[in-house]
Amino acid sequence: MKMELYLLRHADADTLAVTDDERPLSEKGEAQSRKVARFCAAHEIVKMKLLTSPVRRARQTAEIVASDLGIEFSEVPWLTCGMRPETALTRLQEWTGERAVMIVGHEPDFSALAAHLLGLRSGEQIEVRKASLTLLTVDALEKSGARLDFSVPCRLM
Repeated sequence: MKMELYLLRHADADTLAVTDDERPLSEKGEAQSRKVARFCAAHEIVKMKLLTSPVRRARQTAEIVASDLGIEFSEVPWLTCGMRPETALTRLQEWTGERAVMIVGHEPDFSALAAHLLGLRSGEQIEVRKASLTLLTVDALEKSGARLDFSVPCRLM
């Protein structure tokens, strides 16, 4: 099994909303999402399964990226805030037939997932920033089962 796993942390969001889950993308976040899509297109990162958290800011990030790349996305509840690495690894099993999967979600969840897959201490040695794109090549959906290929902050895209 070999899978390219792209972690896309949601883009910048407004701070005011009735609940944290309902915070929409800010104008900056919308621009960041389009920048991520342009980066993906320029580097031919376009043939993938795109999965997103149902939380508004993540879903909006995924909608913009998917629309700009001309691909579909699926909302999956396990990507919501508070996702544990073990949950992600179990749920990603159903996508092992895909060459590439991009997941759109949250912190500190993505740092913990990346650290787990790389065999690092959770959250201490890696940080996934807003609107950054991180590629892990996964040989096995287990602790230390991946290698880091790149992590690009939006400002460098």
